[in-house]
Amino acid sequence: MSSDSRVVSVEIAGQRYPIRSALDATYVTQLAAYVDEKMRLAARETTSGDTLKVAVLAALNVADELFRARAAEGTVQNHWRRKAEELERLVDEVIGVAAAAPIRPTS
Repeated sequence: MSSDSRVVSVEIAGQRYPIRSALDATYVTQLAAYVDEKMRLAARETTSGDTLKVAVLAALNVADELFRARAAEGTVQNHWRRKAEELERLVDEVIGVAAAAPIRPTS
């Protein structure tokens, strides 16, 4: 960990955790709040009071969100890649037409 790290105290599922990080303290607090909310939602979905099971369910939900976001990002990237390829094709076509055109004197 870098020398500019600091400890941020956060609460997740009723437990306090000292988090050592070089990240902005507000950002770490936001991450913890997000994880805490995911834990609360997972706890509602299971009758087990087992914190480990709740944490695994919350982790699976976060992983699902990550995978879906990556897939959506890939879709956007594919869209722009196709647009760039089409633009390149059009530019090549215009260059080909210009190269094939006879050169006429300008006077």
